[in-house]
Amino acid sequence: MVLWQNGGLIGRLFQRLVRMAYPTRINNQSFTMWQCSLILFFLWINPAPADYLTDTVKQIEAQWAHVRFSLPKAEQEKAYRPLLDLTNDLVKRYPTRVEAIYWQAIVKLNHAEFENQVAALTRVHEARDLLNKVIASEQPFKKGSAYVVLGALYYQVPGWPIAFGNKDKADRLLKKALEINPDGIDANYFYGDFLLSQNQFQQAGNYFKKALAAPIQPGHALGNNDFKQKAKTALENAKRHINVHNPWVKIFVR
Repeated sequence: MVLWQNGGLIGRLFQRLVRMAYPTRINNQSFTMWQCSLILFFLWINPAPADYLTDTVKQIEAQWAHVRFSLPKAEQEKAYRPLLDLTNDLVKRYPTRVEAIYWQAIVKLNHAEFENQVAALTRVHEARDLLNKVIASEQPFKKGSAYVVLGALYYQVPGWPIAFGNKDKADRLLKKALEINPDGIDANYFYGDFLLSQNQFQQAGNYFKKALAAPIQPGHALGNNDFKQKAKTALENAKRHINVHNPWVKIFVR
């Protein structure tokens, strides 16, 4: 049996390994054994695309959390620009990977805060479509978070003809997020905030309490603590509204 020559078993195996490791850069041409060995050596010292995707997603998430939760507002717009470029490049490299699509949507939304109204509205529509791709995918990455962000968009943006705001869709999406992660700090906070916007103060308070009671996720302290602080403020707001609408309180206030 021929093993080592180009047409042998090991030769064919080497060629297959090369193409599996670097499918986007290697075409269907044949390789000599020394070419395969050289390519695999460089792949060994230079991580494969899967490692690049994972490492870049971690880098984006860490930088995004720093910009979103640590930098003053005045410095955020400039800091989002390289992140936007990085997410756009990642989606070009991996157009079907939800990790890249999700973070492109998130960074677009945050950067939209600093754009003019027309440009911001365009970014919001783009982010909505990207998040729908994440939800429609069978890949589980950040699916619960995608439901949270999309649900928040649907109750925060204006309705037709300006944008796509829809309270019923917001309610369904946020409930789905809670179904996936019932103890999620962001899911409970945003559903509470949605109920607060609908003047359902008692129910909103219950979800803010759940957000405050939920444990901090490892590696997500910045974002989790930010949402807990928002939930605390929102809970106090909800309690004030409950007191104002309580007829017994009105009697004692007089």
